[in-house]
Amino acid sequence: MSGAGRGIGRAIALALAEQGRIVAIGDLREQQARETADLIAVRGGRAFATGLDVTSASSAERALGRVVQELGAVEILVNNAGWDELRPFLETDEPFWDRVIDVNLKGAMRLTKLVLPGMIERGFGRVVNIGSDAGRVGSSLEAVYASAKGGVIAFTKTLAREAARAGVTANTVCPGPTRTPLLEELTSAAGGGERVIEAMVRAVPMKRLAEPNDIAAAVVFFASEDAGYITGQTLSVSGGLTMA
Repeated sequence: MSGAGRGIGRAIALALAEQGRIVAIGDLREQQARETADLIAVRGGRAFATGLDVTSASSAERALGRVVQELGAVEILVNNAGWDELRPFLETDEPFWDRVIDVNLKGAMRLTKLVLPGMIERGFGRVVNIGSDAGRVGSSLEAVYASAKGGVIAFTKTLAREAARAGVTANTVCPGPTRTPLLEELTSAAGGGERVIEAMVRAVPMKRLAEPNDIAAAVVFFASEDAGYITGQTLSVSGGLTMA
């Protein structure tokens, strides 16, 4: 899986390992990826960490090669890597657009393109893409990110249609506001910090932010045998913030 060095990605990796999965952890922050693998090992699981830049096709190919050599074929792909900055749309430019789209949308496409042929050949696979409620209903200061995550949702639905007969499912998990290092960085950089987070909490019917483990539980379900007849679906994990 991508982006598993911290936050939601780390929680997903740990949750999959607790289900007995052998987990491959790819992250641009390679040291943090190794820390996630160490946490899994301490708990009795098996994991392999590798550097991964999802904006680079060659990096993705190298990472997959290492994973296959170390662990074998990939049966479950979790596209979790993401990046954003809070900016009004009119204060963004094309280099910013390119980076947001490259990480959040094309990154998922790159890894899926590499892994999907093997899944189809073996007649089994699970693709779980991490979207965002921003991609479902929009989000102020996140026009480009919302567009990219909307693309992830559409990509996943189309992938589900194309791969269904081959025994491969594809689903999207859309977190609402989640307490992660990235959220802290975004709100601090935008100014307001804790005040922004408090406003988010007030907007959520359950009156709390999601924790990474809340998102991980949904991913574990989509990756499981119990979800074998579920494909092309978009699940919001948002404490009721999004009900559409």
